Amino acid sequence: MTDIVVLLFLIGIIIFLMLHDHPPPHPYAFVVKQKAIFKSIETALELFKSDFGYYPPSGAMDDEGRYYCGAMKLCEAMMGRDLQGFHPRSRFKADGLDETGASLYKPNTLEARKGRYLPLENANAYRLKDLYKNVGPFDGNDYVLCDIFRRVKHTDTGRKIGMPVLYYKANMSKTAHDMSDPNNPENIYDYRDNHALLALGVPGKPGQKHPLYENPKIFYKISRNAKKVAGPSVPNRADTYILFSAGPDGLYGTEDDIANFDIQWKPK
Repeated sequence: MTDIVVLLFLIGIIIFLMLHDHPPPHPYAFVVKQKAIFKSIETALELFKSDFGYYPPSGAMDDEGRYYCGAMKLCEAMMGRDLQGFHPRSRFKADGLDETGASLYKPNTLEARKGRYLPLENANAYRLKDLYKNVGPFDGNDYVLCDIFRRVKHTDTGRKIGMPVLYYKANMSKTAHDMSDPNNPENIYDYRDNHALLALGVPGKPGQKHPLYENPKIFYKISRNAKKVAGPSVPNRADTYILFSAGPDGLYGTEDDIANFDIQWKPK
């Protein structure tokens, strides 16, 4: 672990705590706050990479074909599957087992774990079943990190909570960013990493669908690096990862979405 990574981590934690201790006074301040929280998550991801040599994967499924999407893998990397720290032997499997079949997330494994990369009290981590009455192909006990826009009623307490933070890892062996064909196998980013999560719909609004779910091309329009005008389209953050919030309206794929880069796209 380098000194600069440690410094960035400490700065990120300070920002995170300051923002959570001082609620923003108006809606735009929530946007600023969410962007600052993304900075804290970025710092935590850099520390994770310093510890393990890689960014967490984000594929839609685990390596045995079970649904365990990017948002869940992000939360596991930052907090552990039980919010008590990440286990170094994790292969990001939906059942929480390692390659030998041993369960990694039990009380007797705590000493082997890395500490949480985000403060527990400020991570906005919730189980899927806290947000959705029907969790589809997922395990409702799996956690996701949520944004700060309180658009969802906790299914048990009724307390207002946010929507899941989506996580997409760049595949640096690919070269494309095809805005006309989301299913191009050469795309650096794969919209399907969180598509099954979007398929669960909008909590509390039966029948309503996210624009990003109905039209995956929006993902490539949002993530396009608009500063590059000549040549083929390329994504922002082509060598790292994308963090994505549904924004104040709670819908993914609308003009108030927030990412860990400046979104230039506007819906027509």
